[in-house]
Amino acid sequence: MSLQTRHLACTRGERALFSGLDLELETGTALRILGSNGTGKTSLLRMLCGLSVPNAGEVLWNDRNISANREEYNRNLTYLGHAPAIKDDLYAWENVMVASTLAGNPIQKNEAYDALDRLGLEQAADLPTRVLSQGQRKRVALARLQFCGHTPLWILDEPFVALDQSSAGQLQATMNRHLDNNGMIIFTTHQEFELNDDRLLYLDLNQGEAC
Repeated sequence: MSLQTRHLACTRGERALFSGLDLELETGTALRILGSNGTGKTSLLRMLCGLSVPNAGEVLWNDRNISANREEYNRNLTYLGHAPAIKDDLYAWENVMVASTLAGNPIQKNEAYDALDRLGLEQAADLPTRVLSQGQRKRVALARLQFCGHTPLWILDEPFVALDQSSAGQLQATMNRHLDNNGMIIFTTHQEFELNDDRLLYLDLNQGEAC
């Protein structure tokens, strides 16, 4: 499996954020996207997910344009945006169950509890998410990753924001397990983290090149 871009370009107003962007990501590999604010990191992630259309170029999944292969691509993709995609009127454990079901991997209530426990949310599992702090809400959203091993491609926008050291460590472990199982991850972060350098690539949108 592979994800590719060919001559990808993004323009906002009259300003070109990036252009001529060629990437290739294969199994067992992670790509960290770097760049200062306004360089188009989130815009690029949304294009890679098929949520927005590039101004030029194309995104390919296994050599096929994702716009012509939408259903199959979505089955292979897990996307977590910068804002937690959770329902305020649901309990924390319900949010994990609903998200996993919508992602095509239904789980049991005890599994949702276990996932929240691993992220330090055992005391918050039975609370409605509207009363949780920003960091707790982020951990509720991230708990679903523990059940997304069936989707090879993860695209994560600032997943480490608002996490304490323990939760960040759990997320790093989950990401490393996914790579160990031939997964693929594209992510942005301003935080320090630990992934195996042998399988970590970088794209600096300030420089417009991958390394």
